[in-house]
Amino acid sequence: MHLRIDKSKEYAIALEGGGAKGAYEVGVWKALEEAGIKYCAVAGSSVGALNGALMAMRDLQTAIALWENITYSQIMDVDDAQMKAFFGKEMQWSDVPAFLKEMAEVVQNGGFDIRPLRCLLKDTIDEERVRQSDVECYLVTYSLTDRKEMDLDVKTLKRGTLHDMLLASAYFPAFKQQPLGGKFYTDGGIQNVLPIDSLLARGYRDILAIRIYGVGYEKKVDIPQDACITVIAPTEKLGSVLRFEKAQTQRDLQLGYFDGLRALYGLEGETYYIDRQWSEEKAYGILCAMQRQEAEQKGKTVSLRELNEEWLPRLAKKKKVKGDYYALLLKVLEDQAEEMGITPFAIRTEKALFQEMIQKQAERTGSGG
Repeated sequence: MHLRIDKSKEYAIALEGGGAKGAYEVGVWKALEEAGIKYCAVAGSSVGALNGALMAMRDLQTAIALWENITYSQIMDVDDAQMKAFFGKEMQWSDVPAFLKEMAEVVQNGGFDIRPLRCLLKDTIDEERVRQSDVECYLVTYSLTDRKEMDLDVKTLKRGTLHDMLLASAYFPAFKQQPLGGKFYTDGGIQNVLPIDSLLARGYRDILAIRIYGVGYEKKVDIPQDACITVIAPTEKLGSVLRFEKAQTQRDLQLGYFDGLRALYGLEGETYYIDRQWSEEKAYGILCAMQRQEAEQKGKTVSLRELNEEWLPRLAKKKKVKGDYYALLLKVLEDQAEEMGITPFAIRTEKALFQEMIQKQAERTGSGG
């Protein structure tokens, strides 16, 4: 595999807000580290600010451990089992009314108590390491007191206030409002969910923007002609912004890692990660062979003209593929692999995926499946 990104450059990284979806960003970070991609600045909103502080500390292992083991009760004062049952749709219908009533009372009483999140920030983020880092670190929040967006350089903050400002950036509207340094804040995503503008305004031009599609307002940004912005975004739906469960965040971590590799190395596929080896001509030949085999199973024979004018166009329409023969073949293989339960989380060539499918089918046949 060959990198599709210039390894000689140092990049600034914009991290989107999105609560529990933030695990994805750390997965992408892992891919960047393994590929040897250098970064010199980070700017984050909400959970992106938290991940940005960890990136400034250059502490990937702490970030992975945090997201692999995250729980609801580390963020807010709630019962983990109850929240997991609700979000996982495992709660008995008879228990739902009481749970919703309890949640409504929490909101009526000012919101969720987030003292656990404050403790988590103090235990995880080392302010001095952030200040002494060779990575510049910026965060955005919104001051309710001043009624304006705050774009802050972490290293210029008053000492001892970093944790408060990280909390301010991640102050989800459902959280109980408490003053921070004498002012009230709300989530940075309300005004600027993906702070690319924060980096552009400071002169950075080579930017990696990591999307997680969180709840918030995405600013329209005028991109200078000399700027190069590479976007890395999820190919599958992430968990909800409040779903702080290990199984979900571990999956989002993994998805971020492989999507990062896809962006860095130009891997093919929608849900699988394919290191392309096959040509358009080879893909066409395999598609023809597959369609002829299907026709034979139905007791039919098809001519080359019928393949080109009827069978392949019909298959493309069925699969909703508008690209070339390679894209069509890959879609066919991915759909079959998914139906067989083959994990997407591996880098494979087309041949390797094909062989794995054959092996899986043989196992099914052997077990009577």
